[in-house]
Amino acid sequence: MTYELRCRECGKSWGNQPRSICDDCFSPLEVSYDYEAARPTFTRERIARGPASMWRYRDLLPLPVNYQPTVPAGFTPLLEAPRLAQRLGAKHLYVKNDAVCQPSLSFKDRVVAVALAQARNFGFDTVSCSSTGNLANSVAAQAARNGFKAVIFIPADLEPAKILGTQVFGAKLVRISGSYDQVNRLCSQIADERHWGFVNVNLRPYYAEGSKTVGFEIAEQLGWRLPDNVVVPMAGGSLIVKIKKAFDELVELGLVEAKPVKFFGAQATGCSPISTAVKAGNSDIDPQKPSTIARSLAIGNPADGHYAIKVITGSGGWSEDVSDPELVECIQLLAETEGVFTETAGGVTVGTARKLCSQGRILPDETTVLCITGNGLKTTDALGGKYELEEPIAPKLAEFEKYMESTLDASEKDVPEPVEA
Repeated sequence: MTYELRCRECGKSWGNQPRSICDDCFSPLEVSYDYEAARPTFTRERIARGPASMWRYRDLLPLPVNYQPTVPAGFTPLLEAPRLAQRLGAKHLYVKNDAVCQPSLSFKDRVVAVALAQARNFGFDTVSCSSTGNLANSVAAQAARNGFKAVIFIPADLEPAKILGTQVFGAKLVRISGSYDQVNRLCSQIADERHWGFVNVNLRPYYAEGSKTVGFEIAEQLGWRLPDNVVVPMAGGSLIVKIKKAFDELVELGLVEAKPVKFFGAQATGCSPISTAVKAGNSDIDPQKPSTIARSLAIGNPADGHYAIKVITGSGGWSEDVSDPELVECIQLLAETEGVFTETAGGVTVGTARKLCSQGRILPDETTVLCITGNGLKTTDALGGKYELEEPIAPKLAEFEKYMESTLDASEKDVPEPVEA
């Protein structure tokens, strides 16, 4: 596949190299493809013959020649969600469940897989990143799998499970007393000094392309058609932009019919720079100081915020944000209705969808996909105090019958009726 880096603003070509900024106009770079060259190979039939992973779309990813994947990331379930739909006032609702993505249980496994393919290609032996948690887990896991040394930089206040989920893979973990934005600035400075592959700094254009596979999968799993709406959690803003790019590429290459798709961005109220800008009608971001338990979304100055705003407003979509208590409630709501345990970012997505449905921005008869990007086992502290263990009962039938009378029988009266899928 023929591809190269191009400036998003001035269009200058930069070939293929580890860089993310145009020296001429200081705008971000992204990967550009020769779509005519891709047309004969990027087909429904060829994709269907590919592996049950993101690599079935390798003909439209920036991979080195003859690259052999080492992790089966992606191709996660697209689940019908009738019980959640009923609670939200929708009908045709789906959950794109990257809570079960391999190897580290978040959508970041997709982007890291592409970034590390190029890290090897560019001759790096050490890979690194700044992270709010999920990226740290994925870089550490895939570095171990591929034989890289890994140095991971995180804000000091990350969830304990995400810290442990990085250390267990043998990565060097550097905790910084500051916000993610401060950590990211430090990493940008280190990237100028050391010959390391920073997946979200000098490898960022390649890394970001991995997010397109979420969009490719949604379309394929819907029977090669596009949804009416997509609700996407936003931290740096790249995911929502790349899902839009994926849909556009599928239309360009004739794999799906063109149709309007509304993009809705989801943020936590305690860190909502993109949502705030959309609501105010602004095209630029005013940075915020994060204050939310949704740490995976706690980026106060999002790198792709401007482009996320363009995708949202250009599609006729909207952006909403939810409070910490609301997102916790919606973690529970998704688990109790559909059996999917998501982290705090997923609670933000579900909470945002609930608001959008109540506002009439998402209509009941429309097909809507909610992007769940990480696993709830990573943020169990968010549910602290929500559940209490009852006193154990003796291993006797009489004790069990007594327990049933006092507890279970009463609770069973509140169980909702089954919903037809």
